[in-house]
Amino acid sequence: MNSMEGETLAQRLGMTVPFSPLLEKAERLGFDTPEKIENLARVRGLQYYSEPLRKVNEETVGYVAGESLSNEEIAICLLSMALPYSQQRIRMGGAMLAASGNDPALLARLAVGERCERVVHYIASLGFKVEPQNPFWNELLRLLPEFEPPRPDLLPHITRFVAMTGVTRNCRETVMQWIRPRSAKVE
Repeated sequence: MNSMEGETLAQRLGMTVPFSPLLEKAERLGFDTPEKIENLARVRGLQYYSEPLRKVNEETVGYVAGESLSNEEIAICLLSMALPYSQQRIRMGGAMLAASGNDPALLARLAVGERCERVVHYIASLGFKVEPQNPFWNELLRLLPEFEPPRPDLLPHITRFVAMTGVTRNCRETVMQWIRPRSAKVE
């Protein structure tokens, strides 16, 4: 994948840039740039990160059946340590981690295999803070190795993974909701 423009996520975290079998798989399926992987996430229901007035659909992106590239694999591709650092891509990866029906065990295996388990752990810990009642985050954290949180300037803040309100029917209060795909289109 021609992704080595600029500092990679691995370099930003002080790590060596790993080889990514998952990015190789995505490239074989025609998703040979980070932007194409992002657009695939949008087609799979992650419309929160769609650019205004730009329609992203199967015809412009190319649809890949779930058996070829699962939502779990898309999430881990977006969080790949080998891609150039992008706050938006990390936020999109965090949203795709939480796609309905995702398997925490598969996500943990993929994260370890792709050497991005530190980033996935960080995002899962934020997800657990926002949704402590959601067993998905607890299970994902249980399956990943423990990590100290990264320095605050290295990865996006918790507020970048959520939609927040400032005023509700109960007056002024902050309500956070984890951003996730509206529907995870997998066939």
